[in-house]
Amino acid sequence: MEVSFHKEIESLRLGDGETFRGEGILAITKALLQSGVAYIGGYQGAPVSHLLDVMVQAKSYMQELGVHVEACANEASAAAMLGASIHYPLRGAVTWKSIVGTNVAADALSNLSSPGVTGGVLIVVGEDYGEGASVIQERTHAYALKSGMTLFDPRPDLTCMVDMVEHAFAISEASNMPSIMELRIRTCHVRGSFQAKNNQAPRISTRHLMEEPARFDYGKLAHPPVTFIQEKKKIAHRIPAAREYIIKHKLNEEFNGPLQDWGLVVQGGLYNTLIRSLQQFGLADAMGESQIPILVLNVTCPLVPDQLSGFCKNKKAVLVLEEGQPEYIEQEIATILRRQLIDTPLHGKDMLPSGGEYTAEVVAQGLLSFLKTHAPHLSTIADVSAWLTDNQTRRETIAKAIADTGQSLPPRPPGFCIGCPERPVFSAIQLAQQQVGALHIAADIGCHALGTFEPFSTGHTILGYGMSLASRAGVSPNMQRRVLSIMGDGGFWHNGLLTGVQSALFNGDDAVLLIFKNGYTSATGTQDIISTPNEAIKADTSDKTRSLAHTNQTIERTLEGLGVTWMKTVYTYEVDNVRNTLVDAFTSDYQGLKVIIAEGECQLERQRRIKPWLAQLLKRGQRVERVKYGVDEDVCNGDHACIRLSGCPTLTLKDNPDPLKVDPVATVIDGCVGCGLCGENAHAATLCPSFYRAEVIQNPKPLERLISSIRTSIVRLLQSA
Repeated sequence: MEVSFHKEIESLRLGDGETFRGEGILAITKALLQSGVAYIGGYQGAPVSHLLDVMVQAKSYMQELGVHVEACANEASAAAMLGASIHYPLRGAVTWKSIVGTNVAADALSNLSSPGVTGGVLIVVGEDYGEGASVIQERTHAYALKSGMTLFDPRPDLTCMVDMVEHAFAISEASNMPSIMELRIRTCHVRGSFQAKNNQAPRISTRHLMEEPARFDYGKLAHPPVTFIQEKKKIAHRIPAAREYIIKHKLNEEFNGPLQDWGLVVQGGLYNTLIRSLQQFGLADAMGESQIPILVLNVTCPLVPDQLSGFCKNKKAVLVLEEGQPEYIEQEIATILRRQLIDTPLHGKDMLPSGGEYTAEVVAQGLLSFLKTHAPHLSTIADVSAWLTDNQTRRETIAKAIADTGQSLPPRPPGFCIGCPERPVFSAIQLAQQQVGALHIAADIGCHALGTFEPFSTGHTILGYGMSLASRAGVSPNMQRRVLSIMGDGGFWHNGLLTGVQSALFNGDDAVLLIFKNGYTSATGTQDIISTPNEAIKADTSDKTRSLAHTNQTIERTLEGLGVTWMKTVYTYEVDNVRNTLVDAFTSDYQGLKVIIAEGECQLERQRRIKPWLAQLLKRGQRVERVKYGVDEDVCNGDHACIRLSGCPTLTLKDNPDPLKVDPVATVIDGCVGCGLCGENAHAATLCPSFYRAEVIQNPKPLERLISSIRTSIVRLLQSA
């Protein structure tokens, strides 16, 4: 059973006069339908996964509207979909996660932006930036600048966000420029409400087909010699048209305040944080009314020179709040003011950090520097300064208290889910290296990237989704020992097949590739891929782990078709067999690409299938059997090698029950899903034989009750003896 978005889908049907309530990203999804979008595509990835997941599950409703929805193989294929809007008045939207997705899509985006679009285009990007991000620290802004696209950064208010979606399509059509909307994590998950409108069925759609294709027009190709003319159009027509639209429709919001001597220019996505910080100074009330004028840039590219110069002129100082670096907005504002001979002092990164997320405390620190310099008479400055100092003092006090103990806080690295089928493989890799020696391991993006954390610490490089096999190409020829490349089935289809496998086969590289085959793109929410088991198998509620992933042989057939001849499939939980297969791959006389497919169903999907089934059995009073593993504390030797080799959250420590022993013993806590890894590791690594396997039976049958009663009686008799 996959995650159900039934309630979210129902909210997409709301019409005029009804109130939408929910998260920001779902509001964006609803806004797409209200804007008459004709086609939607994308590649899953937080924080925008909900958009595509909901659309995919709402297939029947999308068919009613005539909206085509496509889950794309990667971000490049999603961006290429937008080519439909070059010739035709079709509104299209695609989505992906942050800068890493935009990097993959860059080629298509450049070739889309050069000829420009006829129908409105909107790219929704999850701007996964800051300390809590799961990706590299870069910004989308550079792509809008270099390719000539409008960039929206809406104020985190559902009404504003929905309005900006509609304007993003309209400005795209008015300027012929694609639009990007960057949504921070906080914006995606902000909750609120807005007055819904009726969804607009597109004029041209899957229900109303075009009879003939557009006439050939070389000017709409991103190909020399017209690319030079297209560049001139960007400068002479598109950017001015976009600026005119921004002013006419007041997309950037100006909030006035009584303290007119100063001004704040802020990216729309940071507005809520700015207001929270101003409240600390007593410069904004509970309703968000600021005493200092604020210019909110809901559109951060292109900027409108006259609007910015008009806001900054005659002010004693202006502070620009721009998250991340380089400071594109601040630099452009400085250029605008200099060219118009406006000498208003402009501050930004001189008072705010160059990198990192702008939290309320960070923004307050920047505001404090700004106000101390230009408004030192404000009475609340001392209070805020004391508040920030107290925060810093508390941190330092806690750090000193911990240091004085001679210990440090235990690290809490992220880890695999309980029972994850990928954890056993990393145990096997550790054991294999004891036989073949230390390996250079090219890691990849996906759940398996968690293997780079303790206790495995496995992986030297991560160069991009599905890029592990390609990234070892420069290492292999210069390494005495073969190199191991790791990728998931999601990464294999995203990029690994072409950039890695095809290249390695073409060049005859002697490489080892390990593919995790769990049946889904699990790291982004267990979405389906081409090698996902079919619906009939997924609906099977029996307790299967091995056979589910094995039912789809698309990866194997694809590799065979490309010419891979050394290929072995292993069941991930059989640690000893996985270890032996890895050793075989690194010691084999075969020169060429060797592929190991590590097969095991994603434990999240497995539990989603099994738990409702077991709950129904128990409700009906039927027999239910589950497996649980434990540790015999009298046998455990306390060396904890099992924990270091497993890393499972349910395998932990407890106080030794023997008063003569001080070392804690291993124990299996509630939450164990009975995958058996602890026992497999103990066998493969020849650890102490302290693990036991128990079968827990609920609603047992009469014969089982009788046998259990006899066993209990015998045990008690032996204990008394």
